[in-house]
This record gives sequence, C-alpha cells and structure tokens, in this order.
Amino acid sequence: MGADAGRDGAGRLMAETTQVPAGFRNLIADRTVRLLVICSLINSVGFFSMMPFLALYLADITSLPLAVIGAFTGSIALVGAVGALAGGVITDRAGAGSLLRVGFALYSLLSAALAVVTVPVVVLPLIVCLGGALMLVGPSLKKLMSLAAGEGGGLVFRMRFMTLSVGAALGPLLGAAAYGISHRALFGVSAALFALCLVLVHARRGTLGALDVRSEAARRERWAWTRSLRDGRFRRVLISAVLITLVFAQFESMIPLYLKGEAGEGAPTLFAVVFAVHAVLGFVYQWPAEWLARRTSMPVQAAWGCTGFAVSFACWGASEGRLWVLLVGVLAWTVGEAILMPMADLITHRIAPDVEKGAFFGALEIRYLGFFAGPILGGALLGSGTWVYFGVMAAVSFASWPVLRSRSLLPGAQC
Repeated sequence: MGADAGRDGAGRLMAETTQVPAGFRNLIADRTVRLLVICSLINSVGFFSMMPFLALYLADITSLPLAVIGAFTGSIALVGAVGALAGGVITDRAGAGSLLRVGFALYSLLSAALAVVTVPVVVLPLIVCLGGALMLVGPSLKKLMSLAAGEGGGLVFRMRFMTLSVGAALGPLLGAAAYGISHRALFGVSAALFALCLVLVHARRGTLGALDVRSEAARRERWAWTRSLRDGRFRRVLISAVLITLVFAQFESMIPLYLKGEAGEGAPTLFAVVFAVHAVLGFVYQWPAEWLARRTSMPVQAAWGCTGFAVSFACWGASEGRLWVLLVGVLAWTVGEAILMPMADLITHRIAPDVEKGAFFGALEIRYLGFFAGPILGGALLGSGTWVYFGVMAAVSFASWPVLRSRSLLPGAQC
C-alpha cells in the first residue's frame, strides 16, 4: 500500500511538473519553448526576406517566360508540402532535433550558394532544393514545439503563427533593403539568419534531444509514413486545412489582380497598405482568438472564422478601390485568419501520439496544396466576373465548417 501511495505521489508530482500553464506569458517562460519560438521567428524572417524576390531575381538573370519563373518559385512550396510527409516520418525515426539542425544547415548552405552563384543552370536547382530544407524544418520544429509545450499547450501554435505574421511583415522589408544593394546581400542576409538558427538549436541539442520521443516500431514498420493518413480524425483535419488554405491563397494572388483593375497604377501602393495592416493585425488578433478559444467550442470558433472570410470577400467586392472599405474587409479577413489558420496545428497537437508527431505534422503540410489550387480556382472565377468571384469565394469560405464541427475532433473524442 505504501508503494502504491508512493507511485501515486510520484505520478501527481510528474503531472504537476510536466503540465504547462495556460496563457502566452506562462508558456513563453519555458526556456525550451522560448528557444523554439525565437528560432521560428528568425526562420520566418529569413524565409520571407528571400521568397518575394526570387521571381524578380530570376527575371534579372534569365530570359525564362514568366510562367516558368512562377513554376520554379512555386516549386519550393510544392516540394515542401509533398516532401514533408516523408520528412515527418524521418523526423520520428532519426530525431526531431537532428533533423532540425540538418534543415537549418541546408537552408544556410543553399542561401550562401545563391549569394555566390549566378549561372542559371545552377541557380534553378538550388531554388528547387530550398523545398527540401522546408520539408525538414517544418515537421521537426512543430514536433519539438508540441513536445515542449506539453498537454494543454496548444497555444504554442498560435505563437508560431504570430512569428509567421511578424516574418511576413519584416522579412520583405529586410529583403528589399538588401536587394537594393545586391542579390548577394539578399541571399547573404537569409543565409546568416538560417545559420543563427542552426547555432541556437545546436547549442541546446542536449535539451532538445532529451525532449524528443522516437518510435522503434516506426523504424521497423514499412508503411509507417501512411499511419497519419489512416487516422480518421486526422483526415478530417487535413481536409479542412486544405479548404482553408485554398481560401487564404486568394489574399496574395487574386486580390492584387482585382485591385489592379479597380485602382490601375495605384494598385501596388494600395495593396502594400492593405498587406501591412493585415500583417500587424495577424499578430495582434491572436490574443482575442485565444480568449475566444477559452470561452467557446471549436465549432463556434470555426463559424466565426468562416464568417470573417466571407464578410471580407463581400467588402472587397463592394469596395470599388475605396481604402476604408478595403480595410474593413482586412479586419474581417484577419479574424478568419487568426482563428482558422492555426486550428489544424492545434488539433494535430492534441490528437497525434508523441512518437508520431513528426509524421502527423509532416502530413499536415499537404494542406499547402491549397496555395497551388487556390489561385487556379480564383483566376477562373475572376475571369468570369467580379461578383461571380466574390460570391463563390464567400460561399467557399464556409466549406471547412462542416468538417471542423465534427464531434470526432472535439477534445476527448475518439476516432
């Protein structure tokens, strides 16, 4: 009986020491969480300081058609999305900390090579290979963040989304300043930022290694890479995530084209203002989104998010280029984005077994195929007429809601 009491006491002590308190402030107080969030921020700034200028750089050094240039720059997301399924399984087998270091090292080497080499026949494969770094860093970083946050620490993925918002706002500004100097400076800045991430995670490799959980069964199982896709709940999460990214892709692809038709030569300036406001709100809105998450069920949150996207399309369709109407649409859009974009990560953090979090988060990157399909759908609709486009996209904004309201995705539900 004494032994049982001792075990019970030890169990309670372990539960107390491993439980992560709710709230951004308490979560970021953990040194490991703080390290990973900082790396996520630096990585985002490095990535977004380079990405917007790749097409411009290729246009400067090659005579390739614009469609081919777009295919090469888009290949990074395509390789990263498809390859992340394999990258996630490798993460579970080889260790998330090791794969994260390899990913940052690959980012650093590729960026440094792009800063030195200008021969198109070499530059083009280097750009495609950036997708390989993306497929390693994404699943391994997410797995470590999930493990460091612990049960109930899903807020870490709202924090990660905040780092993406900051990176999307600051990165292009840094990249523009660097590109104004030279292409070497552009890629050199990214290489330095990725190298800084590598140094930070290497310095804490012992802590990250102790945190990691590996599966011996996954090492032996031939079809381990399909396990996540065989989970019924996860398939629902993935479907909802693809639908959400398909809608989200409209903001950076079709909305600028619409504004070009409405504002002519003033469209770039108009969209720059809209995008800057959106980036700031994407960061700030995570606090209201977290407050809403603590007080309402997931189906209610999803309904708010889908409504935000739909209202934004209605506002933009009626804007006729007027800035104040566009900004009202941005306010509504950011409500949808702040709620819906981190939601798949939050659910995956909760339902994925610790030993397979790499595979689950890797498979979740398939959602970025929505960024490929979204502009195709949007272009076809916009070509059919302004109100056809905005009307259909407002309706498509609700496509993910029937999936997200599934009872199987609620806390405590089983597949």
